[in-house]
Amino acid sequence: MNNKEGKSRIWNYVLWGVLLAVFLIPQSRIFLQQQLMKLGFFKPKLETVQEPAPSESTTVETVTPAASFKDEAGNVYDVPQLKGKVLFINFWATWCPPCKAEMPSIQVLFDKFKDNDQVQFFLVEIENDIPGANKFLKQEDLTLPIVYPNSAIPQQWLSGAIPTTVILNKKGELVGREEGMRDYSAKTVEDFIQNLINQE
Repeated sequence: MNNKEGKSRIWNYVLWGVLLAVFLIPQSRIFLQQQLMKLGFFKPKLETVQEPAPSESTTVETVTPAASFKDEAGNVYDVPQLKGKVLFINFWATWCPPCKAEMPSIQVLFDKFKDNDQVQFFLVEIENDIPGANKFLKQEDLTLPIVYPNSAIPQQWLSGAIPTTVILNKKGELVGREEGMRDYSAKTVEDFIQNLINQE
């Protein structure tokens, strides 16, 4: 075996090792996904979402979300009672690597609006895994508001895949929905939410 073939074989082993690590070790998957986000992949398309025009389907969406969430302390948040606020609702689970990978970007967005009483963030851990959620927040040094389902989740918000994020305007209308991992630290997302805040 010559030197060139030896180097080629070594690189093949390295490549297979990296691929195996990505598939078998969740933390390496999370790291890789976060690096891809930093390179500009997984940008949300929220800037293309327009405020819905009045229609029958919009009326249904405005009325249907009688959803509620509960935090670890037992505080209940009824979505219909939160009209007048822009809601950022992210559905995730502690066993989901893409969910965990996007959390730091949500933290960046949350930090920009946490003192604005016209915006409310809900990170809904759909499995009610309170110990797992607390452990993850502590490990990653996150201060996101974690809640748990206190009612059925409307299908137009969550159709099965996680992570999924929905954004409601002040009227309670669904104006943004992203399925899959996204980089919510993007300026377009901040501008999208600020635009909703500015609307009456």
